[in-house]
Amino acid sequence: MMTYKMYIHVGEIHDELARFVNNNFTLMNKPRFLIIFSSRKWQPPLTTLEQGLNGLKVEDVSIDTMATSSRYVFDSGPTTEPLVPPIYHSSTYKLKSVDDYLKILDQGGYIYSRLNNFTCDSVQAAINVIEGGKGTLVFNTGMSAISTALFCFLKSGDHIIICNPVYSGIYDMAVNMFPKFNIEVSFVQAGCSVEEYEKQIKPNTKMLYGETPCNPNMAILDLAEFGKLGKSKNILTMVDSTFAGPYLQPVIKYGIDISMHSCTKYLGGHSDLIAGSLTFSSVELWQTAIRYQTTLGASLSPHDASLLLRGIKTLPLRMERHSSNAMKVAKYLEKHPKINYVLYPGLESHPHHLIAKKQMKSFSGMMSVEVKGGLAGGRILAENLRIVQLAVSLGGVESLIQHPATMTHGPMLMSDEDRLSGGITNGMVRISIGIEDPDDLIADFKQALDEIPESLCAEN
Repeated sequence: MMTYKMYIHVGEIHDELARFVNNNFTLMNKPRFLIIFSSRKWQPPLTTLEQGLNGLKVEDVSIDTMATSSRYVFDSGPTTEPLVPPIYHSSTYKLKSVDDYLKILDQGGYIYSRLNNFTCDSVQAAINVIEGGKGTLVFNTGMSAISTALFCFLKSGDHIIICNPVYSGIYDMAVNMFPKFNIEVSFVQAGCSVEEYEKQIKPNTKMLYGETPCNPNMAILDLAEFGKLGKSKNILTMVDSTFAGPYLQPVIKYGIDISMHSCTKYLGGHSDLIAGSLTFSSVELWQTAIRYQTTLGASLSPHDASLLLRGIKTLPLRMERHSSNAMKVAKYLEKHPKINYVLYPGLESHPHHLIAKKQMKSFSGMMSVEVKGGLAGGRILAENLRIVQLAVSLGGVESLIQHPATMTHGPMLMSDEDRLSGGITNGMVRISIGIEDPDDLIADFKQALDEIPESLCAEN
């Protein structure tokens, strides 16, 4: 006869119950149910005090001490590993001896979570392998990643060359903060040839900084040529590749020294965390930077690290959908009569399309669009969309739009002259295309563009 197996996974099943079941539920004198008991894993967990802690017993301490000092340590049976790295909330780590402190500093390990944390290490390892780097650090914001790198590798009297336009936080730092530290800055037009960077090099130039695609005008930097220039002049190169992400554009492989990402965007992908990362082309650069990170206190929280690691698991799927959606929307907007032009690297009309095609797997979800009607036209479009949300940031699953001339690159940061010199016009809107149905997005843009009066477009 067939024996039926019943697997009972309960922590406190009693032997009496087992005997009752096996004695009473039988068929032809054979057990109908076979009770499979849990192993030691299912025994009640005991604290180290209950097990005996170097001779100290639970009855030796008060309930106050029990509440604060009870620890559970699983120290027998096969060792298993959680499929998803756990969130290590602990601020500090228990040492077995005082000598372990220096050993850990020398050999690696965990002492204090500002220095390193297992959850953060897990996401650093994941980003690094995607980037093809020699080491990655994660930070509590994208700006903390950038500022740590800049103050780590630049000193008083040094010179840096930066593209214009550039992320607004970098522009603020370059224009308003670097002079306090006697760091000299030169700007070149974003999307220019690498020769323009070379023309600005001085004896004290220590870093070349670029964005690709550039925020917000979507200019493309030739990474291979940029990397070659840095190597030939023995000058560090740093690239912000946030608008593409490492899946679409592996910066390090082109000879760039430091790859930066605002992980808030595509790497996180769900608009629910703030983080940044730096990936380095050498262990030596990583070792130099981690000292500045820990001393400046720019470490990422383990909770955000866990969210970031979860986001990375779907990065390839999301980036392909962002890119395919954006291509459909860009093609629609490029033909719309109320749009002057669309800046999207995937369009053949983009001035740097061939460079983008050479170094990007797909073209991401970011685009900038100049709306007819100038400032008023851009505002009307941004404020009348229903599915696409009016918000800063980018790279999440939902589509977003913002108006640089009045928002991220507005008068509180840049003069009109500086803004226009970077190609940021009054009618430009920056769009982050999400993973919604592209036909729904196109319909949303259509109805919002319909709100712009023809008379306003005629004035353009």
